[in-house]
Amino acid sequence: MESASRRSSWWRRRPALGARPAAPAGGVADPASRLEQLLRAVRAGFPVAPAAHAVDYRCSCDRVGCPAPAQHPLSFAWQSQSSVDVEQVSRWMGRDPDANAVTATGRSHDVLDVPAEAGRLALEQMDALGVAVGPVAAVGDDRYLFFTTSRSALDEDEWWTSELDTSPEDVTEHPGLRWHTRGSYVLLPPSRLADGSTVSWVRDPDRPLPDPLRVLDVLTDACTAVGAVALGEHWLIG
Repeated sequence: MESASRRSSWWRRRPALGARPAAPAGGVADPASRLEQLLRAVRAGFPVAPAAHAVDYRCSCDRVGCPAPAQHPLSFAWQSQSSVDVEQVSRWMGRDPDANAVTATGRSHDVLDVPAEAGRLALEQMDALGVAVGPVAAVGDDRYLFFTTSRSALDEDEWWTSELDTSPEDVTEHPGLRWHTRGSYVLLPPSRLADGSTVSWVRDPDRPLPDPLRVLDVLTDACTAVGAVALGEHWLIG
């Protein structure tokens, strides 16, 4: 009952004030190229489910006031639907070549999700420090997604929670660092957002997945540094 209630509240939530208006996606890419890009992630072991896409300034789900235009799965059964079967994913994309795609986290991988400025800084720091960097994706100009091994375990008693844990229902409430693990998902390239921006790979999806705690250390420092800079700019302007 609780999970159903949370899904319902997520689906009915309206966009926050000041959110960017939806706009048509950019030029239509070659469906074969889009499929091949998605299948790179599938072959890397990322479980994939089809997602809504942008159509004429609205979400293809056609719900009035969709809270996450072109950024949510097509089905509430996305967790059980998610697949690493290349043929299955190809069939989905064949039926709807414009569809976006999400990957379910907490199975083969987790995702640490940060503001883009912090993500770019973290990549520079990780390269300089020799810290292993796995797949990284950019969600438009807003967010960076760092893919890592999953801390989730099949045994419920061995799974530990974190205050950074994020679920689809509360992403708008956590603008800083988010940890997508069991019960969550993120968009995958080559998804296209309602404002015309895209989800793209910054580092390839077939890279080895690093340990999340090592990546988390660098991301935390980067988020702190970016926050400190923003605070300093605020005081200078004020």
